[in-house]
Formats: sequence, structure tokens, C-alpha cells
Amino acid sequence: MGSQDSRSEAVDFTTDIFNEPRQITVSDTYNPNVDVVLFDGGCSDLLKDIPSNSVDLVITSPPYNIGKKYEKKTSLASYLKDMEPVIAELIRVIAGTGSLCWQVGNYVQKGEVFPLDIYFYEIFKRFDLKLRNRIIWRFNHGLHCTKRFSGRYETILWFTKGDEYVFNLDPVRIPAKYPGKRHFKGPKKGQLSGNPLGKNPSDIWDIVKQDWEDEVWDIPNVKANHPEKTEHPCQFPVELVQRCVLALTDPEGVVLDPYGGVGSTIIGALQHNRKAIAAEQDLQYVTITRERIQRFAHGKLPLRPLGKPIHKPTGKERIAQLPLEWK
Repeated sequence: MGSQDSRSEAVDFTTDIFNEPRQITVSDTYNPNVDVVLFDGGCSDLLKDIPSNSVDLVITSPPYNIGKKYEKKTSLASYLKDMEPVIAELIRVIAGTGSLCWQVGNYVQKGEVFPLDIYFYEIFKRFDLKLRNRIIWRFNHGLHCTKRFSGRYETILWFTKGDEYVFNLDPVRIPAKYPGKRHFKGPKKGQLSGNPLGKNPSDIWDIVKQDWEDEVWDIPNVKANHPEKTEHPCQFPVELVQRCVLALTDPEGVVLDPYGGVGSTIIGALQHNRKAIAAEQDLQYVTITRERIQRFAHGKLPLRPLGKPIHKPTGKERIAQLPLEWK
């Protein structure tokens, strides 16, 4: 359960994102006037206090029902049924021009894969949400399977509540492959055909080449050598949050994560001058989140830069060379 008494605090904020120093105000109960609401408890208890149509973006990675220490594994049908009341409340609090980004992987039972995004799609459509993109988040590390191909991607379902919604293309444009390309016929023949800010990234994004490219986001998952790694076993990369925040909200917008984990959504929102709301029922993760906010405020939180190319071995490293035993 959440805290019985509301508690707010101010954290000095001195990074270069804003033109002048400011503070991050943090409350452990819902308060629309603070920068961060970090609720120690289940999201259902927090959501009942949030007004309708007050959130610009819901972005989260819900429990996958795969038996992690922070979730109780049930049948797939029961898991989906239990999620519906939360989804209904999330849709209630999203603004008419707002969005929902639902990032999930696969539920695996006795070696059979059940893609959770397909099951959740049916639920969201019953609430009349409109799917704008099914984005693939690709990563290069994970468990090595022996009876099927190793899974190296998860999906993000981006829904909007209506046909009028926030979508800021310019902050997420990528450099064009051929910026000097010109129209070759018609009334604009000879004129530049592109945009000086870059091209629309379509709906497959390959982070290796630049920040965005097409429908696959190639963003490394948070493993042992990732600069953001904490004790959370399925940590959400801040870089993934930033892209959604920049494209789907305006400055000073409100971003909500009902399954806050160790606060990656909060950090991604703060980086770009948005307010953040999150619930987390694991006290250890709440403590880690508070520590991350403090470190971020003082410019000491390790973060992977937005759009940084993924490391590729040169072939000279010993670990990248074919071992003698295999030659």
C-alpha cells in the first residue's frame, strides 16, 4: 500500500537541459503541482486519485506473467483478465489527445510462445483505442535457446485515444540517406525533395545507424555492462522512453508509468522537461528510483546517450576472435 501521509521534497536540479537552475519536486502521493509523483504501492491505488483526461502519455512495461520475483505467475487468461481493470483506469486518465505505449514481450509456457502484444491488442480495441504503430524493439543480448530461435526483440504498441493526437515529428527526424535528392519531374522538378531537418523515420527504427530508422528500434537492453544497470531484472532503457516522450508529448506534459520499476520513465520524462507519475509496489525499487532521481539532479546518473551507436567489435578483440579450440 502507499504511504498514509503525503510527503513532498525538493531536489536541486543543475543539469544543462534547462537554461537556469531549478528544483525537482517529488511527492509520494498524487499532486499535480510537483515534477514527480513516486507512489509506493500498487497502481490501482494511485490511479483512483488521478483526474480523468489529465495524462498526456502512458508508457510502461507491465509484468509479463513469467514468474519474476515481483509478479505472481497465473494462467494467461487470468493474467489478461486481471490487467483489464488497470487498462480501463489508464484509458480514463489519458487526455483526449494523449497516447499509450504498451511494451511487452512473450509469455512462454512449456516451450510454446504466446506473443503478448497480440492478446493485449484485442483488449485495447475493446476500449476503442486506435493503433498507430506496432514498433519492434530489437536488442542483441539475452538467453540462448536450444529448442527455438533465441528471442531478440519485444514490441511497443502505440495507441491513441482519438484521431487528434500529439505527434511531434521534428524532434525525432533522422538524417536523410540522400539529402541532396531532388524532384525529377512535375512542377517541383529540380527542387530538393527532402526536409532540412531530416526524414520521417517511418515505422521501422534501427538505432544502430542513427537515432531512428524504420520499424525496429535497435536499443541495447539493460544488461550487466549497461551504464544504467540496477538490481531490477527486466530494466526499461531510458533511451526507449525518451523517443516516445519527445514524439508523443509537448514540453511540460505529463507522463505516467503504472509499473514504475526503477524509474526509467521518470528519468526519461525529466530529461525533456515533462512531469512524471509512477507507481511501484516493491520498496527496494522505490528506493533505487529515489536514488536515481537524486543522482540525475546532480548530473551523476550514468545514462546511455540518446541515439548512441551500438558497439560493434573491430575483430581485434580477443573475445571477438575464433577460439583455437574451434579452428
